[in-house]
Amino acid sequence: MSRFWKIALIVVVVLVALALGFRLLHKPGGAGMGGQGRPGAEGADAAPVPVTVEPVVRQDVPVYLTALGTVQALNTVTVTPQVSGQLLSLHFTEGQEVKKGDLLAQIDPRTFQANYDQAVANRKRDQAQLATARSNYARSQDLAPKGYISKQDLDNLRNTVAQLEGTVAADEAAIRDAQVQLGYTKVLSPIDGVAGIRGVDPGNLVSTSSSIVTLTQLHPINVIFNLPEQNLEQVRAAFQGGAPLEVAAVDRTDAHVIASGGVLKVIDNQIDTSTGTFKLKSEFPNQDNSLWPGQFVNVQLKVSTVKGGLVIPAQAVQRGPDGDYVYLVQADKTVKMQPVTVAQEVGDSHVMVSKGLGEGDRVVTEGQFRLKPGSKVNALKPGEVPAVPTAEEMQKAKKNGQRGARRGGRGG
Repeated sequence: MSRFWKIALIVVVVLVALALGFRLLHKPGGAGMGGQGRPGAEGADAAPVPVTVEPVVRQDVPVYLTALGTVQALNTVTVTPQVSGQLLSLHFTEGQEVKKGDLLAQIDPRTFQANYDQAVANRKRDQAQLATARSNYARSQDLAPKGYISKQDLDNLRNTVAQLEGTVAADEAAIRDAQVQLGYTKVLSPIDGVAGIRGVDPGNLVSTSSSIVTLTQLHPINVIFNLPEQNLEQVRAAFQGGAPLEVAAVDRTDAHVIASGGVLKVIDNQIDTSTGTFKLKSEFPNQDNSLWPGQFVNVQLKVSTVKGGLVIPAQAVQRGPDGDYVYLVQADKTVKMQPVTVAQEVGDSHVMVSKGLGEGDRVVTEGQFRLKPGSKVNALKPGEVPAVPTAEEMQKAKKNGQRGARRGGRGG
């Protein structure tokens, strides 16, 4: 008896399960789901989805190589005295732009002025002695033919003149040396640049090892950056093409261009084996001081231009499990998922597509989250707002909704 009831219970459970499954398959909602499986069933009744659509355009696209760069002053000079002495005054302010030849500092010149005056005096003394020796030698030359002076005395007088001429020449050199040393007491700017923080204050004794200030030349200025070695041939070919390669410096935080008009100046003559990169130097006019020594920037090096590239807004590109795709608007105002290959970015808002689209194709740029393949769309231009539906359109949509509900009821 117990076995009979077990078999009966199993049969009842199976029958109940079959009844529930049959009921679920024939619910009104199931008819709606089945309608989705039939292509065109939903499109015939559903209202078009308003989306923003833009065409694929053809334009010339510059090709850039990007890298992290460091700004470097064209020239950096640490100004040190060339003579020792007391620093009397400084003639610059920290952060000031100075020109080549401007007076930066004054060292006490009195000792060097005395040395110069002494050298001048020595020259005058020796010039007087030289004049006397020349006169004696000239008179002796007149007396020598008459036998009033020996040949040896005449030779001695001639040698004395030559010796004093050498002494006067040495005095001239001593004067020039003293004059140079005196000139070194005025410390002049060797370049055009910006003065940094001073290294010594007036009143201190300075020597040739003292640092007065460091000057950096900002106009023009260099940006040093590295690229992977696989880009070497591409860069060399473009660099040797004749036209200078354009370089732009981009801010690292918000990616806006902070300096343009740069040109590539040097490609280093070797590859760094530890990093597999090679170094490049670019030069910017930097008239507005937008670049500063030691600053880190992103560098964009333009190596070529693609003629007639296909460009679409970047927001049109969606990423799926099989790669990138866009929603392509077809002639019947429905959309399909179109796989694409993105070649590179174009500015901040567009991309160039190398495969999957043609010029004039229309792609959805806004409203993709409401779409699926086969959805009907109301194509709008960027910034355009969909029109308010008329009473007739609203009544038609209401009837379509009621008709769909009745079909669902019959399916149940």
